[in-house]
Amino acid sequence: MANGWAGDGAVQDQIDSTIEDAIDRARRQMPSGESRTHCEECEAEIPEARRKAIPGVRLCVRCQSEQDAQTTYSSYNRRGSKDSQLR
Repeated sequence: MANGWAGDGAVQDQIDSTIEDAIDRARRQMPSGESRTHCEECEAEIPEARRKAIPGVRLCVRCQSEQDAQTTYSSYNRRGSKDSQLR
């Protein structure tokens, strides 16, 4: 069922695009390379199990949790917004 000028499946396409953007953002934020033995922030030792589980890890669990809590982003897909179509 089409809504206005939108074609069939336009809503699902927008949802899929938003999910793909979130996945791409998460992949770009993943560490890579050689893991550090000590945290960049607090110099605490990073356990070997964490270093093996996450290649390229640079922060201990506590510092990573704090950084994740501070990270905010909009999950609104601007490509499909009416405002962007009207400009």
